[in-house]
Amino acid sequence: CGSVRWAFSCGPWVPGRAQWLLAAQCVQPEEKLRIGQYAFTRDAKAAMAGRLLIRKLIAETLKIPWNEIVLQRTAKGKPFLANICHTSPNINFNVSHHGNYAVLAAESGLQVGVDVMKTDFPGSGSVEEFFRIMKRQFTEKEWQSIKCMDSEWAQLDTFYRHWALKESFIKAIGIGVGFNLQRIEFHASPLQMEVEKVYTETKMLLDGEEEEGWTFEETTLDDQHHVAVAIGKPDRKS
Repeated sequence: CGSVRWAFSCGPWVPGRAQWLLAAQCVQPEEKLRIGQYAFTRDAKAAMAGRLLIRKLIAETLKIPWNEIVLQRTAKGKPFLANICHTSPNINFNVSHHGNYAVLAAESGLQVGVDVMKTDFPGSGSVEEFFRIMKRQFTEKEWQSIKCMDSEWAQLDTFYRHWALKESFIKAIGIGVGFNLQRIEFHASPLQMEVEKVYTETKMLLDGEEEEGWTFEETTLDDQHHVAVAIGKPDRKS
């Protein structure tokens, strides 16, 4: 499959009952249960879109019929294709949804993680209070990069950009909860990004040392949504 990058705008998708039931028939019972646990229809819709993107990828690249696709999760919660045969190419994929978008990234034989984040003001409290609560998630240098921006909105935008980068790496390595985010530090570049242009200049330090062999693709889908894709080392299964 090479490299695949998809973004689906969930806002314009307003499924009627018949279409939603059809979508639900395309996913496994446990996935349907997870989707049903979202409190807001918008989030359930985005989660469903993410699951359908995975199936579209598998059906198109591996030619496995939709009704035969079996997805499972690793012990850390990362989805993978369970019914893959040894002759098939090793495809790694990851999905994310936030705000108005569901996104997918896939690579042949390489670790991959994707995260989309929508910049928005905190639901309650000030930006300063929000940053205080989140203080332990970023290094001092990252906070300097965030707080040097000249407006609260620009600071939030830079915050969510860094958050997407961190999440993309965590998801690529498949660890998730329990990883100390202070171990990784991003030097985001360039400071300003044009909408829909892809950048690969950002570097990551792990435990103070620059990590070779990792690439971070960044793009903005519009003036609120950041996407980060972490592309790593050859997957052990390949």
